[in-house]
Amino acid sequence: MSTPLTVIGLGPMGRAMVEKFLDHGHPTTVWNRTASRADGLVARGARRAATPQEALDASRLVILSLTDYDAMHDVLDGAVVAGKTIVNLSSDTPGKTLRAAAWLAERGAELLVGGVMAPAPLVGEPAAYVFYSGPREVFEAHRETLAVIGRPDHLGEDHSLAQLFYQAQLDYFLTALAGVVHSLALVGAAGVPAARFAPYLKENVESIAMYLDEAIADIDRGRYPGDLADIVMMGATADHVVGAGEEAGVDVVLPAAVRALYRRAVEAGHGRDNWAALYEVVKPPAG
Repeated sequence: MSTPLTVIGLGPMGRAMVEKFLDHGHPTTVWNRTASRADGLVARGARRAATPQEALDASRLVILSLTDYDAMHDVLDGAVVAGKTIVNLSSDTPGKTLRAAAWLAERGAELLVGGVMAPAPLVGEPAAYVFYSGPREVFEAHRETLAVIGRPDHLGEDHSLAQLFYQAQLDYFLTALAGVVHSLALVGAAGVPAARFAPYLKENVESIAMYLDEAIADIDRGRYPGDLADIVMMGATADHVVGAGEEAGVDVVLPAAVRALYRRAVEAGHGRDNWAALYEVVKPPAG
């Protein structure tokens, strides 16, 4: 079943989503501050709106793909949004999503918060999925249409949940990518080409998954047996990583931050626990 919809924001992600909606026969209206970004999509059958209000008037289902929630306010402030379902797929903090939900509700609109877990080239492909949160009945009404851009996963009625899960995934992702760059810089400082080190690094990346189930179980029960490797031992390794970086002349801000976590864990009495006990020094204080 085809569903008319509007997409506001035509960066790489927005354009990729529009292409998928058009491929699946959904009449799609588009608006972007730089109008020329819509040219290729209009050639494929999208309808160009001249103003945000015209874009809103074209469809009940309105998808935002903007830089952040401040951009949503910039675009929608003063517009009539009553009766619309606004699916905001922009990135921001959980707190801002809650304030946005209240802001839209005051104006008669419903908010579905989303987080797209795929880069633009993979939008709509089997590996793509999207976190959603907000009213269940609103989500169910549009589930089939939203599935075009990725597997829809509704996390609950609390609007902040999708943004929370999205940012938590990016927390790991960005940190892991920074670790990749740092390790390549370390060997590169000795004149080793990245390609020579890459096979070992790939094995290391793939091995991370084998530690997750045990660590997750330890965190959930709050016990961290360190009989195989404890924080004192791994903290010593963190010292050596920082030392190697200093000798090589590479920036050591990232490994020094990791070392600081191990030192804090030892100071907090977790020296003989395993690495998952770092959770205890990262989590918010009780109360």
